[in-house]
Amino acid sequence: MKLDDRLLRQARLVRVALLLAVLLGLLAGVVTVGQARFLSRVVSLVFLEHNALDQVLPLLAVLLALALARAGLVWATEVAAGHAAGKVKLQLREQLVTRLLTLGPAYSREQRTGELANTAVEGIEALDAYFRQYLPQLALAGLVPLAVLAFVFPRDWLSGLVLLLTAPLLPLFMMLIGALADRLTRRQWTSLSRMSAHFLDVLQGLTTLKLLGRSREQVRSIARISGQFRQTTMGVLRVAFLSALVLELASTMGTAVVAVQVGLRLLYGRLSFEQAFFVLILAPEFYLPLRLLATRFHAGMQGVAAAQRIFDILEIPAGVSTLEQGAGEAQAAGDRSGDRPQQVPSRFTILFSDVWVAYDGGRRPALNGLSFEIAPGERAALVGPTGAGKSTVAHLLLRFLDPDRGAISVDGQPLSTFAPAQWRARVAWVPQAPTLFRGSVAGNLRLARPDASPDEVVWAARQAHAHAFIQALPQGYDTVIGDRGVSLSGGEAQRIALARAFLKDAPLLILDEATANLDPETEDMVQEAIARLLAGRTALVIAHRLTTVYRADRILVMAGGRVVQHGTHAELLRQPGLYRRLVGAYGGVA
Repeated sequence: MKLDDRLLRQARLVRVALLLAVLLGLLAGVVTVGQARFLSRVVSLVFLEHNALDQVLPLLAVLLALALARAGLVWATEVAAGHAAGKVKLQLREQLVTRLLTLGPAYSREQRTGELANTAVEGIEALDAYFRQYLPQLALAGLVPLAVLAFVFPRDWLSGLVLLLTAPLLPLFMMLIGALADRLTRRQWTSLSRMSAHFLDVLQGLTTLKLLGRSREQVRSIARISGQFRQTTMGVLRVAFLSALVLELASTMGTAVVAVQVGLRLLYGRLSFEQAFFVLILAPEFYLPLRLLATRFHAGMQGVAAAQRIFDILEIPAGVSTLEQGAGEAQAAGDRSGDRPQQVPSRFTILFSDVWVAYDGGRRPALNGLSFEIAPGERAALVGPTGAGKSTVAHLLLRFLDPDRGAISVDGQPLSTFAPAQWRARVAWVPQAPTLFRGSVAGNLRLARPDASPDEVVWAARQAHAHAFIQALPQGYDTVIGDRGVSLSGGEAQRIALARAFLKDAPLLILDEATANLDPETEDMVQEAIARLLAGRTALVIAHRLTTVYRADRILVMAGGRVVQHGTHAELLRQPGLYRRLVGAYGGVA
């Protein structure tokens, strides 16, 4: 679907507000004609017929009322258009965030965070001018001049003909300049997105840049990128000013032609003063909507440039079946489609059958016919060299991805038959680098279960050996931690992640290298908490450390995207193969 069609589809969602804005703007144009009519009458009565003030006072009162009415209509037009723009922005922002959440980390980790943030914030905000100004003015640019002509033609057909013949010059000039403006605006938006992405990358990697002595080089890089953005912006402004000059010149010439022919006919007595003055007042008002359209065209082009990226994201096919996100909505979606979502059992067997996954459109294989089974209550460990596909298995189980080929089943039912939100409610995930958000410690813990009571939060923290260090914080559980938990150590952040898992109390647990990069003392505490967390749960442990691996009921050894060995720690050590080589190579680390 073309970009213009997609934008018009969004406009149809707020067509009532947009139609109201156009109607009010048209009424304002009609009131302007009334102002011109009464003003020309008053001037004629005072200067030609020498009427006193009290004789034209009623007409002046009407003129004042029309001026107030016009101001009110213009204000109401802005309010209606602003309501339409606000509603579209809200809907698009919700759709964009929902789509990014649906696509999950499998998509977002391959994108630049700064660029996505710029699209979600500045990109959608840039659409304000398109829906608030450009679309209503597009209709008014055709309707208001026609309304003016409808009043001019009966009084002076020759002036009406001049206006009618000169009006197309403005849209013609706007079309000629518009193509250049569109190209430059798209380049400007691309430059802004790249600059935003690069700046965020620099901020996130500032520690590394300082340690490596490369921070000043990045200052020069940001200066260069900012300079490119400045040059692109100035190019857009030059075209905008050029188009404004051309359109003002065209409208001025049209008004001049009207003024000359009206003046000559007035001089030779072929036109009354009142009619001539009426037409002369309306001539600039006739061209005004067309000039405003050109101005607002440039304001709306930035939104159109941003919309291309927004709709590109919205139209990316989701790799995960999105029946619905909530259990009730999932039920309704299943009823509509005739394929009712399955209820997740409390204990289940997970089976991977010949699963294939590749990234980058199939150019980068990750899993190549992976097959294994995890029984209810079993603790399975997944080990293998970097790039073997271990994290991809976790993403599949978390419903961040769907297999390209093969099947994943839960108690004989395809995993895709469960609503993603319903399935994830039965899964707890403890990653290697847990994400903590700016907010209180208690708020970060309650991400796992928002309705948890304070006592339950404290219980989960105690189970994860996190209660002691949390109590030592300045405000305890109400202490606000920074983005990504910058005020906490790695071990403290990891224990908060474990406390989340305790609080969620899900039957399936995925541990993705949860003990990596910890000091021995902290690792012992985390290992003890993990052992308590694993009790009675089905678990998939992705780990390199032998202390986590040898406690597993079964170890799955991966290489090249498939399982090449499986068995207990003792069994695998007796067999020649990859597992024994890994143990030997890492000196007790598998």
